[in-house]
Amino acid sequence: MMVIAQFAAITFYIAAAGLAAMPFARRVKAPVKAVILVLAGGVLSHGIGLVSLALESGSGSLTGLGPALSFAGFVLAVALLLVEVFAREVSLTLIAAPLAALVTIAGNITGLHPFLDPQGTQAFWLVSHIVLSFVGMAAYATAAAAGTMYLIARHELKSARFGAIYRFFPPLDTLDRVNHVASVAGFLGLTTGLALAGAYSITYHKIVVPQLVWGLGAWVCIGALALGRLLRGWQARRAAIVSTLTFASVMAVYIVFRVVAFNRGQFL
Repeated sequence: MMVIAQFAAITFYIAAAGLAAMPFARRVKAPVKAVILVLAGGVLSHGIGLVSLALESGSGSLTGLGPALSFAGFVLAVALLLVEVFAREVSLTLIAAPLAALVTIAGNITGLHPFLDPQGTQAFWLVSHIVLSFVGMAAYATAAAAGTMYLIARHELKSARFGAIYRFFPPLDTLDRVNHVASVAGFLGLTTGLALAGAYSITYHKIVVPQLVWGLGAWVCIGALALGRLLRGWQARRAAIVSTLTFASVMAVYIVFRVVAFNRGQFL
């Protein structure tokens, strides 16, 4: 059940991206309802797979590298679905759906095996930290995707090229609003997740330096973006550039840390 559900979710995510790309192939209206339904199917299948994993592996099911990556893909897909439902447009699916599929594929290739087997309060504490941290990172990824699309659409508008991108992408104000809301949500989620992680590490004497360094780095980046928008009044273009570059940097640092990590079965 778990493997079938994961495979189905990946298929749904790729299909959603394919549907969202239809207006680029020919002059048709974006199939908003169809894309949302396919995304919902992917999220449902993915959720069933993760529940099956939790029932099979216990409370520590998300502590392994593979399960954590799969869960990251799930949370990103949920964030994408919410954005597309409320915005009633599907251009963000072009970026986020393939990313969700790619991360889920990486998790399955790595192997869906837990790294730890915590019990009781320790398990609840650890899982809460993981879930909230990934929610924050998924929101961060959404902000970065919206920022990237904003820069592309703005360049098309400035160059007076009114092709498929101009016709299909949502208004710049919509992309800016998604970037703004997602950056604040990401900062709140990651702040709470890191606070739980710090308290957990101190209480149970389990400090992993790479996790600490990477987590704090991600928090500083998303914090600068969120606070820049809230307190400094950053304009849309600046926020789009910062969100795109900082998220890419955070992911690049994760890949480097992952390559040199000693704990191969752990997320970091």
